[in-house]
Amino acid sequence: MKKVLFFFSLLLTISTLTFAQSPRVSAESANVKVSYGQPSKKGRVVFGGLEKFGTVWRTGANEATEITFKKDVKFGGKSVKAGTYSLFSKLGEKEWTIILNSELKQWGAYGYDKIKDKNVAEVTVPVKTLKDVVEKLTITTDDKTLTISWDTTSVSVPMEF
Repeated sequence: MKKVLFFFSLLLTISTLTFAQSPRVSAESANVKVSYGQPSKKGRVVFGGLEKFGTVWRTGANEATEITFKKDVKFGGKSVKAGTYSLFSKLGEKEWTIILNSELKQWGAYGYDKIKDKNVAEVTVPVKTLKDVVEKLTITTDDKTLTISWDTTSVSVPMEF
């Protein structure tokens, strides 16, 4: 009987963790692919509330967001080699620093301080306030711009291939 109860407790724990995670989605253009966990606002204050200013954020939910460049790129004016990188953001009220890091498969930004020496680019961009709320984190790309939008906040990084 104890084994049966243990089995069902384990099964319940695993399914709770599985269903509690935000879905993984991707945005893709000819030269860029972004894969990220897509959290929802759910009535919360996102920036300055859920995600504190002055901290490094994984730019998504669960596993850190990954961005793949199929060709070498000027990312916000910084030269970046083709490849896959973790994407982090240092949040500010008026500007964000978008960070590309060569260490992949990070869970969130919890271990960021241990890998920050692997940053390949840091680009500071202004925050734009949106008049309409974006319920789910949305990252888009058109090979000229990478845009991150959530709640009433949006930032964009110019790209040149």
